[in-house]
Amino acid sequence: MSDTTREFDFEALRRYPDVEAPNLFAFDPSDRLILAEAAEALSSSAPGEVAVIGDDYGALTLGAAHKHGLTGIRVHQDVLSGELALGFNARAENLADAYENLPLDESLLAGARVVLLQLPRSLEELDDIASAIARWADPSVVVFSAGRIKHMSLAMNEVLARYFGTVDVTRAQQKSRGLIAREPRPDAPAAAPRTQYHSDIDLTVVATGSVFAGTKVDIGTRALLAALDRVKPDAETAIDLGAGTGILAATLARKRPGLRVIATDQSASAVASAIATMKANGLENRVSVVRDDGLSSQPDESADVIVVNPPFHIGGAVHAGAAINLLGDARRVLKPGGQLWAVYNTHLAYRAEMGRLVGPTTPISRNDKFTVTLAEKPLTET
Repeated sequence: MSDTTREFDFEALRRYPDVEAPNLFAFDPSDRLILAEAAEALSSSAPGEVAVIGDDYGALTLGAAHKHGLTGIRVHQDVLSGELALGFNARAENLADAYENLPLDESLLAGARVVLLQLPRSLEELDDIASAIARWADPSVVVFSAGRIKHMSLAMNEVLARYFGTVDVTRAQQKSRGLIAREPRPDAPAAAPRTQYHSDIDLTVVATGSVFAGTKVDIGTRALLAALDRVKPDAETAIDLGAGTGILAATLARKRPGLRVIATDQSASAVASAIATMKANGLENRVSVVRDDGLSSQPDESADVIVVNPPFHIGGAVHAGAAINLLGDARRVLKPGGQLWAVYNTHLAYRAEMGRLVGPTTPISRNDKFTVTLAEKPLTET
């Protein structure tokens, strides 16, 4: 373990393998606030009594382990790049044995007396998390949560109050504020996946609370759905990259019964949602759903088609690196002559990047909000 007399260096944390840039950081003032509010509780915690949820790159987990010499910290990070970043930072701090990654279920929370929570922006995601803590944590549990004030709302207090008898609000610090919840309600309801049938595409969409767009079909996905009839007719394998709830993967599987379809996303919640969507539409034997950091687990030249509705935000910032990072492996994974179908916000002008990353890129449709492009990998490398 590291020397707990030395102050933990938040500035030394890295986001890798997530996007790194001068205006992107691996910690947040709300991380400091959570650790400060929880300091007394953490100092008296035994191994296995602390759970951490939503730790972006390891600031909460490693800050707690370093300051209080804690071991047996149980951690849930929805995004795989966050898990990888935590591992990278933990090894750098000689704290790799202080924690373990677990799903958001009883294995994470059973017996937990202290929970450190970076507040999600989605109220639905907060509902899922609060429900899980109230159901499975120790009755004496205290939840120390915080977020940036600009992203918080009074509705967050209301969500926590559905599951806890006491919710206290901390003073603001560095434009962050904390919510501290105690006394989990014994009759707290179990969170259930949300389900919505869309008659226009004849598809039932299932979503957990943290998935982008929830059970809706966002307008970018609709723009790409309109182009799927033009996908390479002799394709044998297609990948829905950043699949979310799996709408594109499910539609491809239905349109092309002979097509092998893979839905991949780095979010554990998205993977669970996509699996549920496939089951709801009788496609569980047609579509493979995997959790992956981009395309890192896909073999070279293994796909005929990749479809993607890439992110254009990193946290609160609009940043082209979100999509570029996701698409970095597309050329490697596509077979010669393979296609990358993408939709993106028109003002971001990704066409040049598609050409650089994959090959010649053709606009398929365009309006004020979204552009759909087709990039084709050359048959021979130059």
